[in-house]
Amino acid sequence: MEILIGDPITTCLSPSVYDMICKLGFEFKENCNIHSIVAQNGEVCWKTITKCVSYTDPDQSLNYWESVKRLGPVCEAIHLHVLSLNKEQFEIQYSPWFQWTSFPELFPEVFEALGSLHSAAISLSLMKLTSCLERALGDAFLLIGKECPFLLRDLLASEALACIFGQPVMDVLKVFIGSPRGLNLRNILWHGFASPQEIPPKYCSTLLLFTAGLGQLLESYCQQTKVSLAHRSFVTLTNLEELIVFPDITHTVLSVLEELMMKSAFILKIMLPYWEIALIKFKAHRFADCTMLLLTQLEAGLRRVFAAVNKCPDTLLTAESTTLYTTLDEILAKHLTDGKINQLPVLLGEPAMEFLWDFLNHQEGPRIRDHLSHGEVNLPEFPEEAASQLLAFSVVLLLRFSDAAVLSAVKEEAAVRLLLRIAEDYHSRCHPAFQLKKQVLSCEESVRKWPLLPWPEEPCQEAARLEDTETNACYSLITKILHELCHHVPENHRVLSVFDDHPAEE
Repeated sequence: MEILIGDPITTCLSPSVYDMICKLGFEFKENCNIHSIVAQNGEVCWKTITKCVSYTDPDQSLNYWESVKRLGPVCEAIHLHVLSLNKEQFEIQYSPWFQWTSFPELFPEVFEALGSLHSAAISLSLMKLTSCLERALGDAFLLIGKECPFLLRDLLASEALACIFGQPVMDVLKVFIGSPRGLNLRNILWHGFASPQEIPPKYCSTLLLFTAGLGQLLESYCQQTKVSLAHRSFVTLTNLEELIVFPDITHTVLSVLEELMMKSAFILKIMLPYWEIALIKFKAHRFADCTMLLLTQLEAGLRRVFAAVNKCPDTLLTAESTTLYTTLDEILAKHLTDGKINQLPVLLGEPAMEFLWDFLNHQEGPRIRDHLSHGEVNLPEFPEEAASQLLAFSVVLLLRFSDAAVLSAVKEEAAVRLLLRIAEDYHSRCHPAFQLKKQVLSCEESVRKWPLLPWPEEPCQEAARLEDTETNACYSLITKILHELCHHVPENHRVLSVFDDHPAEE
């Protein structure tokens, strides 16, 4: 599609964010002794790490820029240490310290990804690690606090976690995942800004070790205070079954998607490895992994279209710390921040927008992105249907941004034509109006089963009550609703007299 034609995009990181992530942590070249960071028994020496954190005078606020610089050699030493271990050594030394999380099985997978040196796999592992860590920190928060903060930055700034782990340790975490002024690794990955090559593997190794170190600190705290950590239950994806509109993904559809990935203008070439590994994960029945990658890349692609149609190219990049960057909430909104009409919904059409809102944003929907990114879903049990629906929608979306020749060739497949037809006919299942309609129809179904509509047996007493103005107005509304429902009720079940002589509206 012509709106996406232009110079190839080489990064979605703004210059200062790119420098922070890709350069700053490599400026100091001195070697750091790993034994000053990790003891022989695997215990993390937090004092060595926390003393690298820098603060500004006079208010002693975190100096993120300087902290990333000084922590660079520590991260490098940790990364080399992790790579020096075999799987058995890693599990013996560190597995006990991952048990405080709700998904300890994840960490050997992260270790294997680091050893593979596959950049997209490492980025995926970092996404999963940060969401798992957030969930675990939330469980720890509830040892002291009452209501866990929704946002990770607020969780890391809480007094409860500072009490459990110590403020210096929380400041270290803020540098890595808690602030847009720091590395902000969680957000730039989950919002689809960072390409695989832009995430230094040493930061994944570092957060892996930090998670073990936090487990050690938590165990010490629990022993001292004689409390036990409890894990919150995983969430169930709400109303997912109502959103299953596309048929199961077939080999034909996967082949078409593989072709479109190479030809559609929707996909940034720097992000192509994410799409490739998403398909690999789907074929391997790793449906949560597939969905995570698709969500980030749908956001990256939609942000590119959003920037083009609204003529605001700067929104394609991560913003500076003083400005909010553009995420799906803004991309899918009806209006831009300046009040103008968002042209993306106009371009994509109502059915596509309703599909995205149903899956991602509506409170009555599964809100897949929120639940996955906050570690609230049991990953091994993540439903295939959710991944299938997003893959099918991706085919439709990629076709929208492919040239006429590709579209013509691909539409020869009956399976593709079916996907396009279903997508064109999609309507919201999770919008409040649809949910209200569903409730009314459910009410009507109940009315059908009543042998006789129950009404008050003492008309005089009821008439006296209805003299009240508010009650009279309410009665009038109920009467109108009953009139509507009576169209659906068999005549022998109606009580017509109830509509006679009711108080007039005032």
